[in-house]
Amino acid sequence: MQQVKLKADNISMSYSGKKVVNNASIEVGKGEIVGLLGPNGAGKTTIFRIMVGLLHPDAGGIFLSDRNITKTPMFKRAQMGMSYLPQEPSIFRKLTVEQNLNAIAEFLTLPAEERKHRVESSLAEFGLTGLRGRRADLLSGGEKRRVEIARALLMDPAFLLLDEPFVGIDPITVSEIQDTIHVLKEKSIGILVTDHNVREMLEVIDRAYIIYDGKILLEGNAGELIQNPEARRVYLGEKFRVE
Repeated sequence: MQQVKLKADNISMSYSGKKVVNNASIEVGKGEIVGLLGPNGAGKTTIFRIMVGLLHPDAGGIFLSDRNITKTPMFKRAQMGMSYLPQEPSIFRKLTVEQNLNAIAEFLTLPAEERKHRVESSLAEFGLTGLRGRRADLLSGGEKRRVEIARALLMDPAFLLLDEPFVGIDPITVSEIQDTIHVLKEKSIGILVTDHNVREMLEVIDRAYIIYDGKILLEGNAGELIQNPEARRVYLGEKFRVE
């Protein structure tokens, strides 16, 4: 049986004549946490946006298993099992936690009782049952992110793409989000994540790609990347440590 994968195959893209992504290939398997790392301007954000579907490459393609989804709109990708959580909060601020989940559940082609069961299960799984009646704008940063993830999982995705999940949040919330990401892994959901907070990323990923000058410079697990001289030279720095 063929393993389900989300894959970028030799993608390239140029802006104003400058190649910002150069023959990059990346893949994420189900139940795998994969990171995109690299200095500012290296091309990682462009690669991530191409994989999400916000941009289309000049060459190469994006594949979900053996299906070419390079030009497939984002809403159709969602129907095929890809969910995307942007850096900016995407919850409905004036609705309660439960109303936020119900707003997405309404789009499921399921009987009403099954939709209700999914919402109840998601509330319980992500520790939101006690917050179901609270308005979303009164939640903490970690609680808001849990609502967003619970809502995304109502669509039963095979892959979740997370953009900057650790930006601008306190250490407790970082830990909560890391725990939530591991819960998703246990559910066999493949996760592609990009973030500038390197330590938080390396603590949670199974492996990562370091992007440099539009190319895949290195690939490996956290320990391999930390010890790699080239990774230290161009990105991590010689004094980088993870406790």
